Amino acid sequence: MMETNIDNMNPEIYSYLFPKLLDNKALDVFVTPITMKKNRPANILSVLCNEETVEQLEEIIFTETTTLGIRKYMVEREELQRELKKVVTRFGEVTVKFAYRNAKLLKFAPEYEECRQIAETVHLPLIQVINEIMAEVEKQK
Repeated sequence: MMETNIDNMNPEIYSYLFPKLLDNKALDVFVTPITMKKNRPANILSVLCNEETVEQLEEIIFTETTTLGIRKYMVEREELQRELKKVVTRFGEVTVKFAYRNAKLLKFAPEYEECRQIAETVHLPLIQVINEIMAEVEKQK
């Protein structure tokens, strides 16, 4: 995990920074609002990555943000096994991510971008599209 406190950067830069970090193999990127000394609002920029990508991600953070230092520490990460499957719905085929632990299905979710495109195409609320797909998958399990 790499983290840095940032209190003097235009927040619009984060929308440029996140994809750049993710495109360079960051596993996760997020900001957490904090209050620093003298009650200044700030953010903690957190970047989860593998050891092999630390240097290149550090370079991006140092060149693309106002930070002067980065904290680094090891974290453990548990992941569920994931499987992407195409599922037939009334909207056509939709990719659904299934998550397993010890071969037991724990959860599933349709891919967001596909749901968003369907919602825009058929002029339905996104939440309705997601709920209908979830119900369809539940029936097919």
